[in-house]
Amino acid sequence: MKYSDKDIIKASKGKEILDKKITLCVTGSIAAYKSIDLARELIKHGAEVYPVMTEDSTKIINPSVLEWATGNPVVIELSGGVEHIALAKNSDLVLVAPATANTIAKFAYGVADTPVTLVLSVALGYGKPIVIVPAMHGPMYDNPILQEALNRIREKGVYIIEPRIEEEKAKFPEIEDIVLEIFKILYEKDYRGLKVLVTAGPTIEYIDPVRVITNMSSGKMGMYIALEALLRGGDVTLIMGKTYINIPRGIRVITVETTKDMYNTVLEELGREKYDLFISAGAPIDYTPTDKYESKLDSRKIREIEVKLTQTPKIIEEVRKRFKDLRVIAFKAEYNLSDDELINKAIKYANELNLDLVVANDVSRKNAGFRVDTNEVFIVDKKGLIKHVPLTHKREIAKTLLDIIGERLLSKLH
Repeated sequence: MKYSDKDIIKASKGKEILDKKITLCVTGSIAAYKSIDLARELIKHGAEVYPVMTEDSTKIINPSVLEWATGNPVVIELSGGVEHIALAKNSDLVLVAPATANTIAKFAYGVADTPVTLVLSVALGYGKPIVIVPAMHGPMYDNPILQEALNRIREKGVYIIEPRIEEEKAKFPEIEDIVLEIFKILYEKDYRGLKVLVTAGPTIEYIDPVRVITNMSSGKMGMYIALEALLRGGDVTLIMGKTYINIPRGIRVITVETTKDMYNTVLEELGREKYDLFISAGAPIDYTPTDKYESKLDSRKIREIEVKLTQTPKIIEEVRKRFKDLRVIAFKAEYNLSDDELINKAIKYANELNLDLVVANDVSRKNAGFRVDTNEVFIVDKKGLIKHVPLTHKREIAKTLLDIIGERLLSKLH
């Protein structure tokens, strides 16, 4: 009996590729050791991973380690079970990571003499998605013959994840970037052809050149919404306030500071491009100092200051006024309300501004709202929808929200 903690970690980070079957092919690059962490990350997002290794790769990492990492037996040679046929036929995606110059060249020109190249040959014949992650010395990667081989397989619909070029080496990409590309390939593309504008994060208002007033928004909710829309095929632009979270590759990002900046940028974007959806998940601050100090206040000399605040422009109100046909989804943060009070305020807000959906949350509740990865929300509309999403990861809230948008709004947009 063999032990594996695969079932413990499976989908522990998300269900983006739940139960998707991924054949992970490992070749003889020194980066082969990274395939262990890559396999684990794929499993943590729900995948079932089946490893295949070339003989050269077994000299770098022991197959038993990859078997432990995936919870599945490693194919290192073929038997009468014709494993290459079964793996290619039953996989949702075949991933070669790392891929050596030797394996890439063989695949490009139809040589199938290793377990990996045999799996690739059959997978291409079945029309399965194939992802190649080259990793090698820089001069080998720049070799025009190898580049010709890469172009040849690109023309056949194979995905290439470009390496990081550092220290004259074509290095293995960040694991999170590989996983994100796999999400993009395997996700249902129900947002394909739609342009989506999302706001996220807090704004700041200056008291003097170094002191500001702001709020505690992290921008995570808006980021996860933008990512979900991107994975589902949307053309996404994210207008991001002052925050320090990492934004996944593929999302067009415009950074802003003040509420006025966010206000102007949103209106400029909506006026410049024809967007289908505007999802206002940002947290622009509602007030700004009426008078701002031009130089830094000397706290050793000035013991007390009075700051008079003036209301900042309301983004959603102006958007609805100017773009009457745009689908608008707004977030509304409240504090210390009962469920009924929260729902009623959200419905009233939707009716007052003619919003398509409102996502309401109470930031006083434990582990909900600002600077945490989780939230509890109510999604409502003017027609009687009341969807309660209990405390869960913001990534799951983004998925639920875009599902509801898809069900109730997208049929009118496609």
